[in-house]
Amino acid sequence: MQPDFWHERWRSRRIGFHRDVPLPLLVRHWPSLELAHGSRVFVPLCGKSLDMVWLAGQGHRVLGIELSELAIAQFFEERGLTPETRSSPAGTHYVAGPWELVAGDAFAIPGELLADCAGVYDRAALIALPPELRAVYATTTWRRLPGGCRGLLVTLEYPQAEKAGPPFPVEEAEVHARLDPDWTVALLERRDILANEPSFQAEGVSALSTAVYRVARRP
Repeated sequence: MQPDFWHERWRSRRIGFHRDVPLPLLVRHWPSLELAHGSRVFVPLCGKSLDMVWLAGQGHRVLGIELSELAIAQFFEERGLTPETRSSPAGTHYVAGPWELVAGDAFAIPGELLADCAGVYDRAALIALPPELRAVYATTTWRRLPGGCRGLLVTLEYPQAEKAGPPFPVEEAEVHARLDPDWTVALLERRDILANEPSFQAEGVSALSTAVYRVARRP
């Protein structure tokens, strides 16, 4: 779970976590947040997710952070864009169109970079981390988001003993333990997805659900 682990996953194209369509749970539940047109949305551990394309299509400006510069390069190449670059304490910023993707450490992202983020979308960050790093993530990255920020958090739930992560299972009780009392957290939907995940079935996982939460940062 060191940075080299993720760099190697991208170099070797072992990116089963990447989806070729926007996540249906995002499409279904994001409108309920009622974020204003032009709002900035933070996407941690963003990879080259097409969810960022969908968010931009809803009129949002997207700020992502990602360890792998290869993932960022592929995102812009696939859009036919040549981003402008600059450096800051957060890392190297790649900017084109409505997207600003930072090659850097999500745990070390400065609060001032997040200060105007009205939204957050976490589909692949919390579940990518083992328990000890989830605790760090919650007290660094998430705690630096501004009051009033609201968004969606997507998790997976399965018997931990049946599969070695990532992705890791994160139960509802842990979501509350990590985010309370800084955030209000409400479960919007839990969906059984085992039938649609042959890789989990092949590993002998007996039950698999995805859950989506609405989160709102307290003032």
